[in-house]
Amino acid sequence: MRIGITLMLVVAAALAAAAPAHAQRQSLADRVGALEQQMYNNSANQDLLNQINQLRQQVTSLQASIEQLQHDNAQLKQSAQDQYLDLDSRLNRLEGGNAAPALPPVPASAPKAAPAPAKPAAAATSERPPSVHGDAGSLAATGDERTSYNVAFDSLKAGKYDDSAQLFLSFLQLYPNGVYAPNALYWLGESYYATRNFPMAETQFRELLSRYPTHDKAAGGLLKVGLSQYGEGKVDQAQQTLETVVAQYPGSDAARTAQDRLQSIRLGKQIR
Repeated sequence: MRIGITLMLVVAAALAAAAPAHAQRQSLADRVGALEQQMYNNSANQDLLNQINQLRQQVTSLQASIEQLQHDNAQLKQSAQDQYLDLDSRLNRLEGGNAAPALPPVPASAPKAAPAPAKPAAAATSERPPSVHGDAGSLAATGDERTSYNVAFDSLKAGKYDDSAQLFLSFLQLYPNGVYAPNALYWLGESYYATRNFPMAETQFRELLSRYPTHDKAAGGLLKVGLSQYGEGKVDQAQQTLETVVAQYPGSDAARTAQDRLQSIRLGKQIR
């Protein structure tokens, strides 16, 4: 009897000892599984972080590209404006170099020249004007308004804009109300405009419009007022003046040039 009781106690003790070991093995397996799951999650998180870093690098690269494009666009806009001003100046030179300005008729009170031998009609504008050397005061020595005007205009055609400005000023002092005074005012403004002296150019073009509002140079003079204002940086005033050119002289060369510049101004405002 005592032996049986002893055997039962031994079996119970063995079972009691075996239970914690099993529990320990089960707990260890759970921990290993949890660690494996954590490692898997860490790997997924690392992949996600790598993707985020790649996206950040791409965004930074795109921002740099956008800034470069904006810079290039600003340079292109400035280059287009500079090219327009250069083209406008070159066209003015061509206008002066390829054809003489329209010459007003000689007033009835002017003394008549001695009759000349019959020549083709073009000879009057194609013959070489007399060469006058020296300072602007030499204009007075000719005693002839038309010759004096031609001397100043030839200087303009040769691209000597500082000289032509002085010569036209002297001409206007000698013949303030002469038949060539309107043309002289216009080309004086052009002389200043070609050297980018926009305030002085605007002053001369306004003088032309004030004194001779119906002259055939009036449309071009008003256009050049607007372009001079634009050169001075007075964009809003320039826009108003150019719109006036389009409204007052529809279909003219001045209106077409004004319309082109207006489109450039409006585009520039949209880009800003």
